[in-house]
Amino acid sequence: MPRRQGCPREPDSAAPAKRGRGGRVVDSPGRDAVPGLRVHITGSALAGAAYAVAVWQIGGMPPSTCILGGVLCVLAGMLPDLDSGEEDSLRESIGFAAAVVPLLMIHRLQQAGLSLEAIVLAGAGLYLAVRYGVAWLVSKYSVQRGMLHSLPAAAVAGQVAFLSFSTEEPIHRYFVASSVVLGFLVHLILDEIWSVKEGQFGPKFKTSFGTAMKFYGPEAWSNLLSYVLVVALGVLSATDAHWSEKTLPARQYVRQQMEQAARSMPSTPAPWNYRR
Repeated sequence: MPRRQGCPREPDSAAPAKRGRGGRVVDSPGRDAVPGLRVHITGSALAGAAYAVAVWQIGGMPPSTCILGGVLCVLAGMLPDLDSGEEDSLRESIGFAAAVVPLLMIHRLQQAGLSLEAIVLAGAGLYLAVRYGVAWLVSKYSVQRGMLHSLPAAAVAGQVAFLSFSTEEPIHRYFVASSVVLGFLVHLILDEIWSVKEGQFGPKFKTSFGTAMKFYGPEAWSNLLSYVLVVALGVLSATDAHWSEKTLPARQYVRQQMEQAARSMPSTPAPWNYRR
């Protein structure tokens, strides 16, 4: 069954669509009708780099955390196009997400007391769940320019990143989650910019204008599901943040005691150092 279309991707005019480089539809010379993957990656990369450098210089965030936030911003800049119906965009975006999510979950799995073998198996399960399970759900039920292109979807992406990434410093979690939201919003803003073209008497808005930066779509069930996810993940995020900040002093104390005990323990000499 063909995928439903939430909004047209072709130019508004009834004339035959002009094809540009790579077969993309263009509505004016030198400009695509919709921003391509390269434009979204470039925009989110610039925004992520600027955000990471600013937080590093002003907020004193560790460089490794800043780099992670920048990379996640680029990844989030590709996520809204999961509903585009293009196999290349879906495969690349899901592939990146499937690889990154298990890595973000490593510390949380360690906090759960799992062994190394269990962490490896859990990571493999998460990869398969995202790579094939999420990909199947998106390809079957998503609508082009549907609720994946919306502000609630940006909030859901940020909340998922917040819950996945666990660290001893709460501010690092907020930075990583906000980086994901930033990349998502950059994608939506670029889509809205591309929905405005030059007309004979000034700017002309295409029918796709307003379908990216929106709070709700035309289908009630997708709107309901989106806001249920926002509320549910919001409650989980708030609960997890409260618990993490409440238990942070105790966890820091335990870690300090373990480090002191490790330093005070005498090192065991190698077998060849024993005297016979």
